[in-house]
Amino acid sequence: MTSSDRSQAVDVQRSYEIRTYGCQMNVHDSERLSGLLEGAGYVRAPAGADGDADVVVFNTCAVRENADNKLYGNLGRLAPMKTRRPGMQIAVGGCLAQKDRDTIVTRAPWVDVVFGTHNIGKLPVLLERARVQEEAQVEIAESLEAFPSTLPTRRESAYAAWVSISVGCNNTCTFCIVPALRGKEKDRRPGDILAEIEALVSEGVSEITLLGQNVNAYGSDIGDREAFSKLLRACGKIEGLERVRFTSPHPRDFTDDVIAAMAETPNVMPQLHMPLQSGSDTVLKAMRRSYRQERFLGIISKVRAAIPHAAISTDIIVGFPGETEEDFEQTLHTVREARFANAFTFQYSKRPGTPAATMDGQIPKAVVQARYERLVAVQEEISWDENKKQVGRTLDVMVAEGEGRKDGATHRLSGRAPDNRLVHFTKPDQEVRPGDVVTVEITYAAPHHLLAEGPAGAVRRTRAGDAWQKRQDAPAAKPAGVMLGLPQIGVPAPLPAAAAPACGIG
Repeated sequence: MTSSDRSQAVDVQRSYEIRTYGCQMNVHDSERLSGLLEGAGYVRAPAGADGDADVVVFNTCAVRENADNKLYGNLGRLAPMKTRRPGMQIAVGGCLAQKDRDTIVTRAPWVDVVFGTHNIGKLPVLLERARVQEEAQVEIAESLEAFPSTLPTRRESAYAAWVSISVGCNNTCTFCIVPALRGKEKDRRPGDILAEIEALVSEGVSEITLLGQNVNAYGSDIGDREAFSKLLRACGKIEGLERVRFTSPHPRDFTDDVIAAMAETPNVMPQLHMPLQSGSDTVLKAMRRSYRQERFLGIISKVRAAIPHAAISTDIIVGFPGETEEDFEQTLHTVREARFANAFTFQYSKRPGTPAATMDGQIPKAVVQARYERLVAVQEEISWDENKKQVGRTLDVMVAEGEGRKDGATHRLSGRAPDNRLVHFTKPDQEVRPGDVVTVEITYAAPHHLLAEGPAGAVRRTRAGDAWQKRQDAPAAKPAGVMLGLPQIGVPAPLPAAAAPACGIG
């Protein structure tokens, strides 16, 4: 195809597909990338396109084991497809792109664009430049060019939304490469955050999740140690905002004013994700985690005293370099004391570029696997016991989209309780839409979900449900997302279930 042919082809509506790997930050970044592409005239490829699109974007994660091999394997599978499809473009962004830079186009010369975590807003321009110049474009900014929330967004949910309050991280955990890839923490102005939330609520969103690499450190960049608790309380004053969540905090920055704000702000949900990583003081020190077991359990105790029904989840790494059997037993002890509702458990694997990757005392795979299985067994028992305590309770469940894989066969619906537990319940006689709220009584508990097998109680149709319905009724040719940029003020699914914080969040 000549340059002239390509120029004519760009006038035709082109399709795109985005493949997202990693944590909540990447999920939210992909919403921004979708918004940018649709704002530039692209249309989303049908679900399951599997590379059958004019533009395929990989939003990568750098911290999973063999993340680079998986990326190049996926790129390799697209190479023959690109040969057969003139004009097709492939872009690679995210943390692995920030880390590997020129290596990507060396190993996969059929890639058209490589962009980093700091300049996702450049994607449409880079695609066009690659098309016109007929050569790969590699652009990696060293620092944040514009806060991502100033970019247009294609929200995946009509009724629930991520709201980023900061980017980057000031911690130096030895197992995590994220600070090197996303930079030092940068906080948004509180007024800008609240303006975005108010705009979302006006569109019908009723649940938001405040998002940050270290979300409760919010304020360190703007010089206010109580900024996060003030933000939670301000969210409580937004009319129509029914549920507020946040992820992921760090125990170091989890202060009493945050606990008080959670307890005293009605729309802040009784849910907390508090990364433990290890219960051993020795291992925590080697990880450069700035708390110890006693401090961690003290936070859990204070939260439970202030919010008795809070569901607390965590992250745990098993087999960190130098971890002894005694260290692992301390982790099991902490898990038994904390009684987490659930835990994201990981077997330690080397992350290239992190201090831990070159530490002495790397644990044999067989030992790590055995410890991991023991931890999972203990946590499964605790999760089940904690869920059994919910039997007999009456809960308001926000109906979710796509949470219950067996809903069609069981004639049930699924949704999230205020504490974010997954609830499957009997489908009411009347119409219920995602975003609506149904009152149910819990009759059975499994380790990872609850059942309400009796007749559903009250059904409350909501503005969030209206927003979902409006999206369904929209003409198929139009972008299905909520296109939302940050309103300029002053001088300056279903909500996905909490993804495993794969990029070291918290």
